[in-house]
Amino acid sequence: MTSAPLASRLRVPSGPLFFPVTAYGPDGSLDLETFRTHVRAGVDAGAAAVFACCGTGEFHALTPEEFHSCVAAAVEETAGRVPVVAGAGYGTALAVRYARLAEEAGADGLLAMPPYLVVAGQEGLIRHYTELAAATPLDVIVYQRDNAVLTPETVVELARAEGVIGFKDGLGDMDLMQRTVSAVRSEAPGDFLYFNGLPTAELTALAYRGIGVSLYSSAVFCFAPDIALAFHRALGAGTAAGDATVNRLVDGFYRPFVELRALGRGYAVSLVKAGVRLSGLDVGGVRPPLNEPAAEHVKRLAELIERGRALLGDELPGQDAGKTRRGNA
Repeated sequence: MTSAPLASRLRVPSGPLFFPVTAYGPDGSLDLETFRTHVRAGVDAGAAAVFACCGTGEFHALTPEEFHSCVAAAVEETAGRVPVVAGAGYGTALAVRYARLAEEAGADGLLAMPPYLVVAGQEGLIRHYTELAAATPLDVIVYQRDNAVLTPETVVELARAEGVIGFKDGLGDMDLMQRTVSAVRSEAPGDFLYFNGLPTAELTALAYRGIGVSLYSSAVFCFAPDIALAFHRALGAGTAAGDATVNRLVDGFYRPFVELRALGRGYAVSLVKAGVRLSGLDVGGVRPPLNEPAAEHVKRLAELIERGRALLGDELPGQDAGKTRRGNA
């Protein structure tokens, strides 16, 4: 295993991990200026890292040229203040191509999305991720979800591979995750990182923290950074008062948000994008095969965001919280 600069920068984040949406214009084409505004506002609001062109950023819908442009724009807008991690996926050959485009664009690392379509065996998954990691100097975080489910033994082997620095879990099997953490700790000790990568990770953040996984991706940060930051600060405190704030936000905001998200397919992306538009930044809609959320669901989202902010009371994060609270994203 390596102790790479990216791992060091992600280990104790000062804020949530930001997965920006990708902005499109009225004709559906890439809107780089709005994307830049979105990334810049997220970093200014307190993001600890930018994960560009990943799941929330519609990696699946971008051409290689668009991908390169977005990653380069994210790198320019962060200006080294926080690391930029780019998605890489499909089959091994295409994943390597995207990895090299990300390297060319100046990214600090890669989030390895599941291979396209196939349900592969463990040996094939190991080969896929190790070949991807060997293709560039960029550090790789392996993303477990959908058709890419790894055994603890496979994660141990990947943790030993040069360039693989972390493992993001989007499956939510806590028994499997606990066995994975234990196996790596016992058989490949070192600075390996773990991430809670469920669609709304805050809902399960306390459970993941209990098995030693404190890093998580926050889609809510895209449209309500004040709520996401207050949650992140409370979770990181590790105190009774902090956990009480976490539970209050889970009960009053995050659980209802997850229940709303479950009302439509693809809402993990399209409802988040609707939230960004509600904040005042027109990032456009989603590309097919995703579709826009129903109008009544967007209305419910707006009401839910206001409810979440009401729960914050005097616990707004930072001196500039008033700006982010008004939806300045």
